[in-house]
Amino acid sequence: MEIHLSRRDAAWNLRGALFMVLAMACFTVEDSFLKAAAQTLPVGQVLISFGILGLLAFSAMAIMAGERPLAPAMLSRVMLVRSAFEIVGRLFFMLAIALTPLSTASAILQATPLVVIAGAALVFHERVGLLRWIAVAIGFVGVLLILRPGAEGFGLLSIFAVIATLGFAGRDLATRAAPPSMSHRQLGVAGFLMLILAGLIALPFGPAPLWPDPGASTSLLGGALCGVVAYTSLTIAMRTGEVSAVTPFRYTRLVFAMIAGIVVFGEQPDLWTLAGGALIILAGIAALTRAK
Repeated sequence: MEIHLSRRDAAWNLRGALFMVLAMACFTVEDSFLKAAAQTLPVGQVLISFGILGLLAFSAMAIMAGERPLAPAMLSRVMLVRSAFEIVGRLFFMLAIALTPLSTASAILQATPLVVIAGAALVFHERVGLLRWIAVAIGFVGVLLILRPGAEGFGLLSIFAVIATLGFAGRDLATRAAPPSMSHRQLGVAGFLMLILAGLIALPFGPAPLWPDPGASTSLLGGALCGVVAYTSLTIAMRTGEVSAVTPFRYTRLVFAMIAGIVVFGEQPDLWTLAGGALIILAGIAALTRAK
């Protein structure tokens, strides 16, 4: 039997969904900037530079709010787990967008909601009903319509995006369990610190660092600005409403990636891609409006 959500629950779910959509739009723009920077700079250097810029921004925001940028709670068990997943997600997704088409990497990343919702049911004991599972599964079918495994662009390097998906899902679940005493600004400081560590891990495996030219510098700055907004919005989204209601709106990242592909990279999505995008949007709306 279908159970209708209370108005209060529905309002929180809507708020969380809107922040998730904003986060996905900003992450897409960030991805485009970082992919452009990685054309001339080593992946490790891009991650380190991006991490430093984001760290400075979130630290300044924390100080202005009267908070300590480095909160003692960052050393708690859940935050250490979150940091480990952050490193995995950020490192491997950066490799994915640098070495594979942006649309392909973004499509694979859309499997994240399935992992997060399963984790919410297992870790937080959220009741995820059949209707919501069906809506999420339909969204994933939309992803498969766009990705079409075996088609051009789905190669061995795409495994980087698969690993990144697991990393981001773990990070989002840990964000939900993060100490309530930590603000989204302090979580941002912790997250961008992990970006720097991810860059340090990748740096020895790539070419020597280079002094960025004006184009690369602009891309790094633009990526950092979008990253701060995206990270803040994602943190708020994962702390608002039900995980199983908010998470499906991650699918909108693929729609934004399609738009970026057309406008920035001159890609021409085919009918299957457009149909998959429409299915993703409908599934996300159904997941929000359907009760558990």
